[in-house]
Amino acid sequence: MALFFMCWNAQKPQAAGLIRDAEIENTIRTYATPLFAAAGLRASDISIFILNDPQLNAFVAGGQNLFVNTGFLIRTRSAAEVIGVIAHETGHISGGHLARFSNQINTASNTALVTTLLGALTALASGRADAGAAVITAGQGFAIGNLLNYSRTQESAADQAALSFLDRTGQSAEGLVTFLRTIENQEFLSSNNQDPYVRTHPITRERVRNVEQHLGKSTNTAKKAPPEFEEMHRRMVAKLVGYIDYPSVVFDRYPESDTSITARYARAVAYYRVPDLAKALPLVDGLIRDEPKNPYFHELKGQMLFENGRIAESLAPNAEAVRLSPESSLLRIGLARSQIESQNPALLKDAIQNLLYATGADPLYSFGWDQLAVAYGRDGQLGLSALAQAESALVRGRKKDAMFHAVRAEKRIDKGSAAWLRVQDIKQAARENERK
Repeated sequence: MALFFMCWNAQKPQAAGLIRDAEIENTIRTYATPLFAAAGLRASDISIFILNDPQLNAFVAGGQNLFVNTGFLIRTRSAAEVIGVIAHETGHISGGHLARFSNQINTASNTALVTTLLGALTALASGRADAGAAVITAGQGFAIGNLLNYSRTQESAADQAALSFLDRTGQSAEGLVTFLRTIENQEFLSSNNQDPYVRTHPITRERVRNVEQHLGKSTNTAKKAPPEFEEMHRRMVAKLVGYIDYPSVVFDRYPESDTSITARYARAVAYYRVPDLAKALPLVDGLIRDEPKNPYFHELKGQMLFENGRIAESLAPNAEAVRLSPESSLLRIGLARSQIESQNPALLKDAIQNLLYATGADPLYSFGWDQLAVAYGRDGQLGLSALAQAESALVRGRKKDAMFHAVRAEKRIDKGSAAWLRVQDIKQAARENERK
């Protein structure tokens, strides 16, 4: 399931928020991991956030956190452009360019802005079961341009680092320079008409020229991104367009005459959003026939069925998605939801195991804890259900709620057990947060 849990309105594109999607997150991390390694960074230490924001922007903030707007992803023309920009942002992380941001955020007067950003950094949200994608509502939006204005010196340093990372990983910087050329002319526009990327990352002719000079001497210049990277990029864009744009825009961009997998993927998502399952399901079934080992096609089918009340039918495709990609916490949550809502008590144990894996791998996603609380509750394990509710509240920063549920759990859990010890940790964390 593309845990994009958004409340879609077919008449209105979705407002800004934080998206969770297994396929898109995998694509970005696949592009980024070699660059992080080249920079001497551990990929597991860097969080990647996808913002449902139409503005062209990508940035790092609040430590080792990479933010990528859907507006940026959709407007890129190749995997190489995405990789080039990620390499640049990795340069900011490795160069320690975030210290000034930390100072600014401590003194910022825009409380709503700071709260929004910090909320994203801790993945505060429960999912919504009535839509097709997971969004964490971003209240005031992510208008963070005033806090993230890198200097021209920092930009040049990040460029040089990016070129080094690309060379070390045997990749061309052509994607970086084409992206810079695309937005270079915006330097001459008024700030109100510029994309946020230009305001936060000043583009200069000198920067472009430096990358061009590097291309003139690099042995990797002529190298193209692997075909599978480009296909991942096309599908990522198609999926985002299918979920985010008006259906009429989707059908115009991906007409019925286009029978490619990418186009059918976009149309399947768009028809699902309308909703028109009579057209969406045959499309996704065709995708599965073409690529039976693609977990994300099975996930999409499971999601379509689940969101339209066909819970029992959603079990098989969601289970197949997990079988094909068992390491995905989001896919496991999707399967667990189907197992819980199937009203079959025999499936609750399996749901709990899937959710224990998911919360262990992705502990800051509170929707996983919420679902675990439901599963434990329906299985009669009320103490562990209260503990899961306490974990969810702690992730959200709701210290009083965390303490309340932890006390409830403590009364129902054996003293000295691992769960009881975790209750003590939560109570202590809630007290410390209260003091702060």
